[in-house]
Amino acid sequence: MSIVVTGATGHLGRHVVEQLLEKVPAEQVTAVVRSAGKAADLAARGVRIAVADYDAPETFDGLFAAGDKVLLISGNEVGRDRVGQHRVVIDAAKAAGVALLAYTSAPGSLTAALADDHRATEEVLLASGLPYVLLRNGWYHENYTENLAPVLEHHAVLAAAGEGRVSSASRADYAAAAVAVLTGEGHENRTYELGGDEAWSFAEYAAELSRQTGEEIVYNPVTPEALTGIMTGAGVPEPAAAAFAGADVSIGKGELVVDSGDLSRLAGRPTTPLAEAVAAALKG
Repeated sequence: MSIVVTGATGHLGRHVVEQLLEKVPAEQVTAVVRSAGKAADLAARGVRIAVADYDAPETFDGLFAAGDKVLLISGNEVGRDRVGQHRVVIDAAKAAGVALLAYTSAPGSLTAALADDHRATEEVLLASGLPYVLLRNGWYHENYTENLAPVLEHHAVLAAAGEGRVSSASRADYAAAAVAVLTGEGHENRTYELGGDEAWSFAEYAAELSRQTGEEIVYNPVTPEALTGIMTGAGVPEPAAAAFAGADVSIGKGELVVDSGDLSRLAGRPTTPLAEAVAAALKG
């Protein structure tokens, strides 16, 4: 029996593998990657490496074994046939008779186009008959804290979210929830709505940045169209820019406030405060 993590060298996948290694022997962990070279450090620690690509279904043949628990981390290429990519993994898992397939989805409250692929993947997974867990991950702190350069340069936070609030959490928090499901019992056919313990507004985010940098940083609300134009002007592909602007509209409607408490319960601890993520980003 193995715990199999797809997208294992991605931002979330690495956190999951690292936390798994704190709980189970390395030989029980399989990291599915597109490039073995990026996983050399994991291989050196005893993790089994499997090279496979969502776009090449044959690479998943024989990758899973009966009894495996699988974490399907959603593809991150907006505009691609992500549902088709995910179906490749689900079909291979079903053929192998895995014990559980957990999928990183989006909050059930999210109506933005960004959620469409997740809803469609959930339908494929439920129709497969596999024992499943839907990990409906909310927003990540890192969506913001990894892109601080333009904010600090212009002393402004731009968003098309109005006064909407976000209950974000760190990637490590969401990874902890996934690890709890993969290493625990009794999670079959459950749906978890995951978000941070504290919701915040963009005005509060700007105030926190001001506090930690000692400089005045303001929140400038903009229209979704303006935000899309600004992002494409900065080199972000149009589909991705439009998707993020659409997510901001959802934030304005309150759709990314997830107050179920599922994330801290699964992680066994409070979620990481935004202020802590900001501090870490400023140090980095």
